[in-house]
Amino acid sequence: MKLSIISLSLLLMIGCKESNQKQETVKVAAETKKQTEPKNIAFYVGTYTNGESEGIYSYSVNRDGKLKNNGLAAMSENPSFLTFSDDKKYLLAVNEIEDAEGQGGVESYKIEADTLKLINKSPSGGAHPCFIVANEANFVLTANYSSGNVGLLQLNSAGALSGILDVHQHTGRGTTERQKGPHAHSVWLQPTQKDVVEVDLGTNELWFTTIDEKNKKLAPKKSAKLAMERGAGPRHMTFHPNGKWAYVFNELNSTITQLSLENETYKIERTISTVPSDFKGENTAADIHITSNGKFLYASNRGHNSIAIFEVGADGSLKSIGFESVKGDGPRNFAISPKEEFLLVANQYTNNIVSFKKNPETGLLTYMDEIDAPSPVCILFK
Repeated sequence: MKLSIISLSLLLMIGCKESNQKQETVKVAAETKKQTEPKNIAFYVGTYTNGESEGIYSYSVNRDGKLKNNGLAAMSENPSFLTFSDDKKYLLAVNEIEDAEGQGGVESYKIEADTLKLINKSPSGGAHPCFIVANEANFVLTANYSSGNVGLLQLNSAGALSGILDVHQHTGRGTTERQKGPHAHSVWLQPTQKDVVEVDLGTNELWFTTIDEKNKKLAPKKSAKLAMERGAGPRHMTFHPNGKWAYVFNELNSTITQLSLENETYKIERTISTVPSDFKGENTAADIHITSNGKFLYASNRGHNSIAIFEVGADGSLKSIGFESVKGDGPRNFAISPKEEFLLVANQYTNNIVSFKKNPETGLLTYMDEIDAPSPVCILFK
């Protein structure tokens, strides 16, 4: 019996020792991973240059949510919206202007550390481009607000932009003062990378086209348009990761419209407000994003100056779970960091960027830091 007790004691001691060694190994591995993770998450900021701004800036946020200005990355005129090429070797920016020929601009940059090296510029296909996107075949699409059309360009292997290959002109009007003619506000690639949704605030519609790669044209689809609620003014949209649902953010009536996709055709399911029911002030909607797991959706309100937070239901419906003050005025654009730890907001009118910690379980936001930024209107994480 004594031998058995001693043996048992030895086994327990050995087991405890092995358990401690395993815990120490896990702890060391965690520390090593933490040390090898980047301390700073870099991002670019697009701006309006009618004030103190000189172009595109480089910033970063660290693991504590603290923000840092790394300086001017490139001089540019009104680079109000930014995107990357599909391989992330090049940064693309619009110049939200109208020149003597009624054109805005598109710029291509080679990314070099914290600086950007201009490769070339091309016309955007219309006046005041406010959105840009590129697909995996290096076709580039711009939404030209004032002229109400979408321009098609292409990048070559060296990152140089072609001239305008095609322009898809919108026609018609909505019912409000800002809807007297077409105003293309954004353009989105569906998962096919060829099917396109063109969002027009002025005509109050979504326009559907396909990139004809052979002829380098934008071809209207069979179901060419979808009208939003009267006076809604669609601006931006986001897609649920399951591919079944999309959400359109309507600028003029501050609502989000849920769409469902069936047989390659979108239909309207339901609409929800992005401001509290007791809010009486003026508000215009701006930007919208959904988490990669499809659990939470965020939208920025200008006027109420908040991020509206929604939980996504099993049927894709949205449930309001809170509003977070952006601690500034005019949250034009916001972005979720690559690992979805932070949500950063660009407040255009108060010239500041604000960082929030995002709770992965509840979706709620906690204020972390803010920093000066001249007329920030777009945040693009590297």
